[in-house]
Amino acid sequence: MIYPDEYFNKIENITIEYLQKHKIKALILDMDNTLIDNKEKMPKNVFKWAKELIGQGVKLIIVSNTNKKEKVEKTSSLLGIKYVFFAKKPLKGGLMKAKKILGENEKNIAVVGDQIFTDVIGGNRCKMYTILVDSLEEKDFWYTAWKRPIENKIKKKIKNKKIKNKGEK
Repeated sequence: MIYPDEYFNKIENITIEYLQKHKIKALILDMDNTLIDNKEKMPKNVFKWAKELIGQGVKLIIVSNTNKKEKVEKTSSLLGIKYVFFAKKPLKGGLMKAKKILGENEKNIAVVGDQIFTDVIGGNRCKMYTILVDSLEEKDFWYTAWKRPIENKIKKKIKNKKIKNKGEK
């Protein structure tokens, strides 16, 4: 339940080829520290990545736990995509609402985010493919910071497994 299907150190390392290989047609994207930094700015490389995926026909939607509607609207309008806010991940409600908006089977949807205890667990509970990415910034909000040491141990385990598996090929 706590392990993602895949881990990338940067969101933009998720390629169209990777998504096609895994039959993923849509991405549910976390917002804070995944798409935007703590100053609510989207890095140019993240913007370019999202626009390229949209251009390739991948459906994107933002699912955020924030209750600040204007904040989510600003990011979603920048990308020209829909959103669900105050999603309460890892509860299923917000993710299932996004699934309905996307119009895709859960097997063809990946949940992408920087937190195990919200994004990964929520996506796994909904039987969706889960992709963990590193946070855009090291600094966390107080309500996230306490979880990071646990998440970092899990990430280290995932990284070591990936390195080991590459060596066996």
